[in-house]
Amino acid sequence: RMIVGGFMMEVEEKRRFRRMDLESNLIIKRIDNGMEDYIKIGTHDLSKSGCGFISKADLEVDTVYESHITIWTKEVIHVLLKIVRKMEREDGFLYGAIFMGLSDADAFRIEVYDLMDRENHKEDEVF
Repeated sequence: RMIVGGFMMEVEEKRRFRRMDLESNLIIKRIDNGMEDYIKIGTHDLSKSGCGFISKADLEVDTVYESHITIWTKEVIHVLLKIVRKMEREDGFLYGAIFMGLSDADAFRIEVYDLMDRENHKEDEVF
């Protein structure tokens, strides 16, 4: 059960791209009201369409935030995130967000990592 669009609902999986766990940092600021408080959080999973993350901050669903995601290569991807899911947990909130305005080059970087990650997991399955 998750909060979607302000309502508690049962949500079925609708992701178009495989999600990967990745240690990275995400710093976000709300852009519709000029809020400039930066919140550092950990990315739970990442795909070229969006990401999940955990935060103690109570962010609003259907709101757009500016973000700077540090990826495995230590490069920073600048993209807008729209919060589409929110689930309360003991340690804060689990969010699902879609990317808005992700460049083709940044989407390609994520896709390359996905391919490398799949190959590494194939090797793990053999042994």
